[in-house]
Amino acid sequence: MKKVTHYFDYKSPYAFLAQEATFQLRKDTGIEIDWLPYTLNISQFLGVPESNLSEEKSVQVRNAHQWRRVKYIYLDCRREANRRGLMVRGPRKIFDSSIAHIGFLYAKHGGNFENFHNTLFERFWKRELDLENPIAVAELLEETDVNPAGFQDFLVGEGRSELSKIQSDAEARGVFGVPSYLVDNELFWGAERLGRVRELLT
Repeated sequence: MKKVTHYFDYKSPYAFLAQEATFQLRKDTGIEIDWLPYTLNISQFLGVPESNLSEEKSVQVRNAHQWRRVKYIYLDCRREANRRGLMVRGPRKIFDSSIAHIGFLYAKHGGNFENFHNTLFERFWKRELDLENPIAVAELLEETDVNPAGFQDFLVGEGRSELSKIQSDAEARGVFGVPSYLVDNELFWGAERLGRVRELLT
């Protein structure tokens, strides 16, 4: 049986919009899908807005071309989100989503990641949750029926190491962006490629 690995990042609006179809793919095909976090380095390909300069001093400020791309990305995602009754509000800075990703891994190890995963995506894009705040992530774990008692230790220890290994393994397999899908070892990037993934599975 084929294996599907799905890579996402909470700070990617395209990954957010791909979740419904990804869960539907699992339901329709019965194929097990392994959700894994992949932390994008936005500044590498979209530059850094001035609000982030204190954190990214060595990276060039966004040029006019990059700003046009960023504006289009959020316009495009808002249009699609509005069609589905979802909300996408552009973030006010470049976020480090690694804490939220470690929260996901913690929930996944607890066997109950879906509610946490979907709720975090939705609230982040409504600007209702700070995914860089470990207390907020722990509170969401508890709210979504995941015992957060061991989360802080996991965050600074095993979880950080696990996320780093997932990142390096993904890049060794060719992953560079999200949403991405690996069917066995064949890579597909973007939700618009889910049709091709479905063909391979059926």
